[in-house]
Amino acid sequence: MKKMLKELEKLAAYIGNTPLIELKNDDIKLFAKLEYNNFSGSSKDRAAYSIIYNGIKAGRITEDTTIIASSSGNLAIGVASICKRLKLKFFPVIDPNINSAYESLLNLMSHKVIKVTERDHTGGYLLTRVNVVNELHARIPNSFVADQYGDPNNYKGYSGLGQEIIDSFDNLDYIFVAVSSSGAITGISDYVKKQRPEIKIIGVDVEGSVIFNSKSVKRYISGIGASQVPLIIKNAIIDDVVILSQMNIIRGCFELLDEQAIFAGASSGAVYLAAKNYALLNGTASKATSLLIFPDKGHSYLDTIYNQEWGARLAMELAPPSNNLEIAK
Repeated sequence: MKKMLKELEKLAAYIGNTPLIELKNDDIKLFAKLEYNNFSGSSKDRAAYSIIYNGIKAGRITEDTTIIASSSGNLAIGVASICKRLKLKFFPVIDPNINSAYESLLNLMSHKVIKVTERDHTGGYLLTRVNVVNELHARIPNSFVADQYGDPNNYKGYSGLGQEIIDSFDNLDYIFVAVSSSGAITGISDYVKKQRPEIKIIGVDVEGSVIFNSKSVKRYISGIGASQVPLIIKNAIIDDVVILSQMNIIRGCFELLDEQAIFAGASSGAVYLAAKNYALLNGTASKATSLLIFPDKGHSYLDTIYNQEWGARLAMELAPPSNNLEIAK
């Protein structure tokens, strides 16, 4: 156990302290935390590290343990990278919304990739993935579920990000965070609100996600939203929520690329579009300062969001598309 912890502690130097940049905008001060500069390329490295580290520390993970996780992409990559380094068997449970590059990478780094194809009753795949994870856990001796939806070590892994935010701003009005497993928004809000309660935490979700009681619909974009309400979000302190259509998330990604030359993923495009419009709609544009959390780069979305043919098919599938930005109080 000590050997595994020491090996993981070496990796800690490459997780966190990600770059903070100011974005170009004439109406509002926008800053972005570039979380895709973490070890394996996303903010989920913080969660993966925290879950695995504390699992080892608690004696639930040994050198012979098999790790299992449900993921639409980024957490699986983070856990796979750690397991590869620690020589642990890893079984990621994924679904068709994962991009082909991530699936190929997981096949290289994991012991076995399990891909579900059946949608659950909400129109997503999450509940199907979770059922398969539970079946594997019951069947495989000495297995450990890296549970990003229920393990509090997920959101506790973002306390370092919370401190980085506190250290970076004397004055900050809003933090915009996309939600999925909800580790980031829970960890950030739990940490930041204890020291700076005046900072407003704004959650950004996609239509069809059930996290904030939205009606479930079929979703095609990975990395944002969920088919069930994550248990850990009960620890979050969220001041407001912005719910975007899937087409508006695509629009946000292209605006982020065109206006800021930042090639980022779905969650980044979502928070960018939400933050730009939020202060304008609330009449605080001239004096507000906002921080946007950018979880991952756009490479994993080349087959989807940044593929014009895919976008055209999605627009037809969702027609008539919703082009309104909805602020859910």
